[in-house]
Amino acid sequence: MKLLKSFAWCWLGFGALASTPVLAEELSDDWQFVASINGWFPDIAGTTAFGVGDGRDFGVDIGTILDNLELTIQGSFAVQKGHWGAFTDLVYMDLGASKSGTRDFTLGGQELPVSVTADLNLDVTNTIWTLAGSYRLQATPVATFDVLAGVRLFDASTDLGWNLSGDFGGTTPPPITGQSSVSSSSWDAIIGFKGRYALGAESAWSVAYYADVGTGDSDLTWQAGLGLTYGFSWGDVGVAWRYMEYQLASGEKINDMNINGPMLGVIFRW
Repeated sequence: MKLLKSFAWCWLGFGALASTPVLAEELSDDWQFVASINGWFPDIAGTTAFGVGDGRDFGVDIGTILDNLELTIQGSFAVQKGHWGAFTDLVYMDLGASKSGTRDFTLGGQELPVSVTADLNLDVTNTIWTLAGSYRLQATPVATFDVLAGVRLFDASTDLGWNLSGDFGGTTPPPITGQSSVSSSSWDAIIGFKGRYALGAESAWSVAYYADVGTGDSDLTWQAGLGLTYGFSWGDVGVAWRYMEYQLASGEKINDMNINGPMLGVIFRW
């Protein structure tokens, strides 16, 4: 497999986990902000189907072709004033890989004869953008807890090039060599919660958590994250685990996709 042709581009962020601006304080009428930067080291998986020009679909398991994603970078920005807050979170990926002599595909939903293999080139581009408002239900020297509501955009495109070889027997072969592209875009409403909990009133260590679920153009989208941070006067450093999944509407060529793995980040607060 070739090296991934690129890694994702960063906006700002330690994901939605960083979007609780103040931990060890009561509510304040001052504006408070969070910006952070991190590296995400996830696996990416999903299924998609490409038209091959003969009325049949060429189905590919994205995760099998890409194997383990080496690195993405993503981010968020948050603001808080009193009980009310808002945040935005962006994930952008531009990934590419190739695989030779593989049988990790189907044609028209059916496996081809065992003698048939393919050389595949796969490019995947994803943009996942979340925009939400929040309301702080709890703010103590030990913990904060917010409920949230907003929208999320999922925009994905996948390009496949293939070269088939082998004995098709009695099976009508598709085009032996070809290229095809599919794309999908959906807006979904989401609800969820997020917060932080200090490991002791005077401890610099704290646990951050986040979860949301939504639907709309897609059948279901949800994500969850759990992190551990260490605080300094200027902000935090931390580690986290983040999982995001999309189950798209029936009939979409991109059926589902999930991104799952650890993050390392630096969080700035002012």
